[in-house]
Amino acid sequence: MLHVDPILAATSAPPPFTVGTVLTETRLDSWLALGLVLAAGLYLYGVYRLRLRGDRWPIARTVFFIGPGLGGIALVTVSGLHAYDTALLSVHMIQHMVLSMVAPIFLALGAPMTLALRTLPVGPRKRLLAIVHSRVARVYSFPLVAFAIFVVNPFVLYFSDLYRFTLEHAWAHELVHAHFIMTGCVFFWPLLGLDPLPGRWPYPARALLMLLSVPFHTVLGLTIMQSTTLFGGDWYPSLNLAWSDPWDDQVVAGGILWAGGEFVSVTMLAVLVVQWVKQSEREARRVDRELDRQEARERAADATAT
Repeated sequence: MLHVDPILAATSAPPPFTVGTVLTETRLDSWLALGLVLAAGLYLYGVYRLRLRGDRWPIARTVFFIGPGLGGIALVTVSGLHAYDTALLSVHMIQHMVLSMVAPIFLALGAPMTLALRTLPVGPRKRLLAIVHSRVARVYSFPLVAFAIFVVNPFVLYFSDLYRFTLEHAWAHELVHAHFIMTGCVFFWPLLGLDPLPGRWPYPARALLMLLSVPFHTVLGLTIMQSTTLFGGDWYPSLNLAWSDPWDDQVVAGGILWAGGEFVSVTMLAVLVVQWVKQSEREARRVDRELDRQEARERAADATAT
């Protein structure tokens, strides 16, 4: 069994989990908090630039990006929840769900790349387009590649010594948070995002890929709930939390991943269906306009002939 430094464990043990401590343990001095503020500022500045020149930008996109997008990330990393992410596996699973599945969906619906392309000067806009259309971007945004990364990552993290390593090293734990966000964005951007991406699949194929992702969260959640070993080895017992039992908390963590994964997957599918219907309506209107123009040309030709 792995040995835990008692001093390290003591500094990682927070007070009992309550609403009050979640509020009072909020921190604003992390690099992630700075990144969130910077991202929100740049996005709002882009919207301001568009409106300044008389262009429209859908309010819903701004709400999605700033609210459940960046706000969701802040909720689980900047709020007092962060004080419990190495003490309770259940809290870590909440972070996992929000960072890899919830926030990336709304970031994608905020269409930040489209906003950047509409507001950046010519030089930076060309560089951004070059990145979007680069070979690396094409490979990572290809749905099957993104799907494989999204599905395999949790199993690699939780069923190896890597998870224990992230509990012992704060920088590694923060890096995992960033990795969750990037993995979720890579998976959801090509499926639900509104930004123009090369090689985007048609809606039926995207819906099928989403359905295929559902069982993996169920399997992972049930495996965690039924495991006869504690994740992280003796890390959680070494904290000696009188108000939490590691075994019970692990069952709760697996349940969060199981139920949360299914709920988010159904929500994703609903969003995709709505997008699919809207695209079909736009296509139908485009075809109608083309038929109207063709009919008008034929009438003009007949009038000329007579």
